[in-house]
Amino acid sequence: MLEDRLLLWRFKCGSRDAFRAIYEKYAADMLTLAANLLYDSSAAEDIVQEVFISFVKSVNQFRLRGSLKGYLSTCVANRARDYIRRKKRRPSVAVNEAAQMTSDAKSPIQLVICTEELQKLKQAITQLPYEQREVVVLRVHGEMRFRQIAKLQDVYIKTVLSRYRYGLDKLRSMLNGEVQK
Repeated sequence: MLEDRLLLWRFKCGSRDAFRAIYEKYAADMLTLAANLLYDSSAAEDIVQEVFISFVKSVNQFRLRGSLKGYLSTCVANRARDYIRRKKRRPSVAVNEAAQMTSDAKSPIQLVICTEELQKLKQAITQLPYEQREVVVLRVHGEMRFRQIAKLQDVYIKTVLSRYRYGLDKLRSMLNGEVQK
């Protein structure tokens, strides 16, 4: 967090390298978050770019009150929600390249198994109701706290906790032991 404050200060002073460091630090996480919320890779890329462009335009008025990652995650989630409202349809296809998979796999067979499990998990996530999917993705990929998610969604924290629990329960029942940790 201290590093983010320093980068932000340097960026406000005109350092392009500071913005580049911020972008490189958070762009992949924001893209993963957007892709998991939308299941449309081109829309996810557009949203992440819009968030960073908006961030650049408003940096002089911007005051960091929490974590920069939390702020950017909130912006991505808001834009994703707006995008879904504009489209007025539920996403039906999983993004093929949503997450950058890192693996401890020691053999090609283990890598294939991990890829298949990731695909099953992505497919299961697409079947969750949007409110539950948003909470699960923001908590897991966005690393946001439940209180932050409640504020973002403008609901009580108990509602967020319920959505998270119901979302995980539905994922467990859909996957029924098919995907291992």
